[in-house]
Amino acid sequence: MTPQINIGTSGWSFKDWRGPFYPAEISNDDLLPYYAQHFKCTEVNFTYYKIPDPKIFEQWVEKTPDDFEFTVKLNRGTTHQKENQIEVAKSLDEAIAPLKESGKFTGYLGQFPYAFKNNEANRKLLYQIRENLSDDPIFVEFRHDSWLKDPVYKFLEQQRLGYVCVDEPQLKGLIPPQNITTADIGYVRLHGRNSKTWWNSEAGDRYDYSYSKSELKEWVDRLQEMKNRVSKLYIFFNNCHHGQAPLNAQTMQSLFD
Repeated sequence: MTPQINIGTSGWSFKDWRGPFYPAEISNDDLLPYYAQHFKCTEVNFTYYKIPDPKIFEQWVEKTPDDFEFTVKLNRGTTHQKENQIEVAKSLDEAIAPLKESGKFTGYLGQFPYAFKNNEANRKLLYQIRENLSDDPIFVEFRHDSWLKDPVYKFLEQQRLGYVCVDEPQLKGLIPPQNITTADIGYVRLHGRNSKTWWNSEAGDRYDYSYSKSELKEWVDRLQEMKNRVSKLYIFFNNCHHGQAPLNAQTMQSLFD
């Protein structure tokens, strides 16, 4: 059976996608159904900032096809703060019950900051997250290159934690492009290569970047290798300014047609 490749974007509700991707006059209520006509998956980013009401997920379930999937980003209280991290994860898990009941839940994304380095305390947190979200797929994204070690990959395999491969600027300390898989599901996030603004927010947003087709082709062989090791492969574009993410995602789709 050929492994499934799922391509989407990190979120779908952006004003500046009207025109480049969405029809100019589309209503907010119609954004997700329109998005779902073009992609079969998305990442839910706003859960990073707040624990939502379950009714929101009920509405999304009703607006999407049966085979549509949502990956939910863990709240910053779990990934970026130092207290009540597991309690916050449990609260989010309760809130997304409608997604799980519908079968449209892909798993959790834990995006950890650059300051989250490979040490005993942080590995313990990963263990605790897995222990408390025991039945769910979990994908972890690191920003600091101290995690680039074979023992880390083995630890993630043992804990059934999927490693997130990334495309981001090649700056000192960041993660280079890889084809690592540590679970039965592969996961890739493309953030753009805006090195001038990655550490300097005054110069603009770090995710404001549009990939050329040749840059996306650099990933094809790497993705094919990953696909051969997993049952599913998810690829998400996080360069969400000006409709760049969905347009780049469509180009990536064309490379696998």
